[in-house]
Amino acid sequence: MNPLPVAQATIVQSLPNEIALAGSWTARGICAIRPQLDVLSASSESVMIVNGAGIDALDSVGAWVTQKLLRRLSGAGNAVQVSGLRPEFAKLLEVVGQHIADQVDAPSAKRTHTMLENLGKSAASMFEQGVALFSFVGDCAFAFAGCIAHPARFRWRPILFNIRTAGFDALPIVGLLSFLLGIVVAYQGADQLRRYGANIFVVDLVGLSMLREFAPLITAIIIAGRSGSAYAAQIGTMSVTEEIDAMRTLGIAPLEMLVLPKILALLIALPLLTVFADVLGVTGGMLMAHVQLDVGYNEFLDRFVDAVSVNAYLIGICKAPVFAAIIALVGCFQGFRTQGGPDNVGRQTTRSVVQSIFLVIVADAMFSVAFSALHI
Repeated sequence: MNPLPVAQATIVQSLPNEIALAGSWTARGICAIRPQLDVLSASSESVMIVNGAGIDALDSVGAWVTQKLLRRLSGAGNAVQVSGLRPEFAKLLEVVGQHIADQVDAPSAKRTHTMLENLGKSAASMFEQGVALFSFVGDCAFAFAGCIAHPARFRWRPILFNIRTAGFDALPIVGLLSFLLGIVVAYQGADQLRRYGANIFVVDLVGLSMLREFAPLITAIIIAGRSGSAYAAQIGTMSVTEEIDAMRTLGIAPLEMLVLPKILALLIALPLLTVFADVLGVTGGMLMAHVQLDVGYNEFLDRFVDAVSVNAYLIGICKAPVFAAIIALVGCFQGFRTQGGPDNVGRQTTRSVVQSIFLVIVADAMFSVAFSALHI
């Protein structure tokens, strides 16, 4: 069955200051209107009258073309009056006109903000994001409590998978950087210690600095850039592609499926990585002490047992779970905040790495202040 013929839209300029619109001003009816628009001329008089009594049909496409026509006429310095439109057509034309005005006129109406206004907006944004992060932490705690009450809800296979990807697969890079950091610490201290004949104290320098500070901190920074960014990218991509909405529709809790396995895996993996970093960092320092200060390996190990207490070792290990929680929570949080398109995935991933490293360093500084106050 052939569709009914559609009356084409027409424009008739009967008088220099009057234009009559007729026909079907729809997506199908305005196809042949361009030649008429090209020959249309604005009157030199101050008022142009647009008569829409002859319009039989009007949709959003036709209303958009009509609004562009009215703006063209008014742009010539004339006041434009529209008459004869049906009430429903007039309402649609008004809505489309408002939308065009928002898109075209709004950018020109923007004003430059002062530095104080920008600072206030940044502070408000940071406060809102902080509140959202605390809310996310509460949701995760609530989900974890539900899993504790019902252990069958724990996703053991994702936990083991994340332990492998965040822990075992990170051993080479963590070990290499820790080894090199131990070498650097020993090398930087070698010249000063040699001047005073205190070569053996390189053991104290390397042991305490690596076990208390450098090993847990460098491990956390590596994992923030490696695993934290991966968490944000994975969850952010799922948010953009609406996979998380689909999970909620199917009755699958995204926090239990995506967040808790990552947090629990990192809580297990990061302390073990810190122990590995301790061993490699001290090994690097021992090698450099032997090369630069002629401190033998047996000498180094004997002094290491006396100089470094168990408390210094445990302090570094105790920092690791806190750093792990920060990295996993921030990475997942920024992933869930991803909206829009793929560009936002990269933006949120970058933001997760920056915030994770910042919060890890802040937490490390707070640990230092607390340990100093407690004389530990």
